[in-house]
Amino acid sequence: MDPIQKNNEEISKILSGFLPKEKNLETQVPGLTLFRIDHSFVRVPLTYHPRIILMAQGKKRVFIGEDTYSYDPTQYLVLSVPIPLECDAVADVNKPILGFGIEVDPAEVAEILLLTEETKYTGENLPKGIYGASVTEEISDASLRLIQTLGSKADSLVLGKSIVREIIYRVLTGENGEALQALAHRNRKFFQISQILTRIHKEYDQNLDIGELAMACGMSVSTFHVCFKAVTNSSPLQYIKSVRLQKARSLMITEGTNAITAAERVGYESPSQFSREYKRYFGLSPAKDQTQQLLAVEN
Repeated sequence: MDPIQKNNEEISKILSGFLPKEKNLETQVPGLTLFRIDHSFVRVPLTYHPRIILMAQGKKRVFIGEDTYSYDPTQYLVLSVPIPLECDAVADVNKPILGFGIEVDPAEVAEILLLTEETKYTGENLPKGIYGASVTEEISDASLRLIQTLGSKADSLVLGKSIVREIIYRVLTGENGEALQALAHRNRKFFQISQILTRIHKEYDQNLDIGELAMACGMSVSTFHVCFKAVTNSSPLQYIKSVRLQKARSLMITEGTNAITAAERVGYESPSQFSREYKRYFGLSPAKDQTQQLLAVEN
């Protein structure tokens, strides 16, 4: 049996023990989250935050504009900035989707890069904020060791963080790693855009002026638009709209907030505009989507 396949089977067994049903589970290892998805689903809008995602079982795809990224037990996904996108998933019968995510911390990325001379990033090109790459035996072996530490609190606390660091190092110096390396170059346009994205996710309910955001980056508005789209595959206005709509949907589904209140809380002044844009984005009116999602949770 292929070593990577063998490791994934063992990882799947361990994850199934921690995740007997569909859920996300934060672990004792800082930045490590496990997930299980029991059923396939069609394309839905989601926001992915900076992380490395590895799969032990099943397959998922994310769609950004005309680009599609697949990740499965042989391919991992890396996001160096938060990106609104669409996602679907394929789970085989009696085989749930199982995997885990590792949060990406720019400070840790920079620290690791200081210790290695294998940097590929030159700063000449502006990489996208998302990419996929092939799982290597080194990454697979480290993944298995990381998941095995979860069986012991002491192992998780003592060994877990160092193995997470090892995986980040392998990803940084591996296939397409320059896209993650760019995050650590604080004088680069990529880092400037990543800081603006973080700000948008914190201040989405406020009046975010594109000219002011460009100025904060030290860029002209036209340069800001070009750089923003290069990293996120979205215009600044489209990105802000996506974040607001997804935050509103979360409020409606997780807190039971009504559509008008949710619209106000995410920065919309016009409920009718919110309803139009919500239906265009999610395919359903806010009220109908909320009803369907709450029924799905109850069932």
